[in-house]
Amino acid sequence: MVNPISISQLAIASLSSVDTEIYENLVLQQIIYYNQPPYFLVFIGLIIGILSGITFVKQIEFRLYDWKLNGFPLLPLGTVQIILSYIGTMLGIILFIGGSLQVFGFTSGIAIISALSISLLTCGAIWVQIERLMVQVENGNFKVVEFDNFDQFF
Repeated sequence: MVNPISISQLAIASLSSVDTEIYENLVLQQIIYYNQPPYFLVFIGLIIGILSGITFVKQIEFRLYDWKLNGFPLLPLGTVQIILSYIGTMLGIILFIGGSLQVFGFTSGIAIISALSISLLTCGAIWVQIERLMVQVENGNFKVVEFDNFDQFF
């Protein structure tokens, strides 16, 4: 008994070797699933970062207002509310940068590690600067911050 041959098997058998490679590449492109860039991750990171950042700023403003009117101390800044809003801001930045790097073709592991290292260094330096500024305000020798001079940051 003879097995029937389908038209696609006949077409593949009649193709030359170059055409067969092209056909195999087309079949592989149809099988391979391409991940969509994580636009949702970028959007969520942006929203978390903005909302947490606004909360952090309002808490610092409230602390300065209490210091000015009632003489409450500015330091330590390490209250639960301030730290949680700062960590939320940092988490939003990490998600935003990590998602953005993935949009540009980085793998998820490299993107998150890069975002984490950038964010930790930047947020750590900003936290130190905020504490130094609070000390200056509390001591009464507050001076204008010059962002062109990087010696004062370290």
